[in-house]
This record gives sequence, structure tokens and C-alpha cells, in this order.
Amino acid sequence: MNKEEIIEKLKPIVKPFVKNEEAFANLTDKTDFITDLNINSANLVDIVLDIEEVFNIEIDNESMEKMLNIENTITIIQTKLKEK
Repeated sequence: MNKEEIIEKLKPIVKPFVKNEEAFANLTDKTDFITDLNINSANLVDIVLDIEEVFNIEIDNESMEKMLNIENTITIIQTKLKEK
């Protein structure tokens, strides 16, 4: 699955938690969940759980701690999909 396909699947997962709509509208792989989208850390856990469900993967705690921006999240999703 390529980067664009993953971003398209990520958008509906992330959208309910976004506090900065302008940053969400201009989402790139450099977008940071906390700094740019103003998503709190508790909601990041919800996002990770939804990512696991949508992509049918398991994300360990070490990977979860790295999922602070879109780029890292895409890398982790791609890695976990290859491991399946």
C-alpha cells in the first residue's frame, strides 16, 4: 500500500479528533498530530486503536510512541503490513 492510499485511509480516522481544521485540510506527511492538528495524547491512543482495526494490524507500544506525525505513522503501517 503506498503513501497516498494510507493517507486517504488515515484521514477519516484522524478527523474526529482534529482541533485545527486548517492544518487538517493541508495535511502532509510532515503533519504532527499534537503540534499541528492539536490532538491530545489520549486521543492518539484512540487513533492507534482505529488504525489497528482499519489496517488489520497490531501496533506495539514502542511503535505507538513513534506515531507522532503522519510520516512515522505511514512508515509503521507499511512495516506492519509487510509483516503480515
